[in-house]
Amino acid sequence: QVQLVESGGGLVQAGGSLRLSCAASGSISSITIWGWYRQAPGKQREWVAQIISGGSTTYAGSVKGRFTISRDNGKNAVYLQMNSLKPEDTAIYYCNAVSRGAYWGQGTQVTVSS
Repeated sequence: QVQLVESGGGLVQAGGSLRLSCAASGSISSITIWGWYRQAPGKQREWVAQIISGGSTTYAGSVKGRFTISRDNGKNAVYLQMNSLKPEDTAIYYCNAVSRGAYWGQGTQVTVSS
């Protein structure tokens, strides 16, 4: 089992930055993929970024060049640095971890005002 807790969301003006954190506990050594997803009101949850156990990262086209996913193994945490935020980035952001199953955090709200 893996438990994930997100933090760092909030209200920011367009062009601003936020850093989301995902604290993990449980069977962390079994995790092969860490990811961030988001869900805007009235829309389906969408993938944002991921980092695999070897450290390679990939991003959705809509956030590439603006968002950076990183991992701190010592703190059992994954981060999402979000720069140049746009109103369309407004959503609930979820941390995801894949091991023998898929695990989700409770989400953290990000609101970008124009």
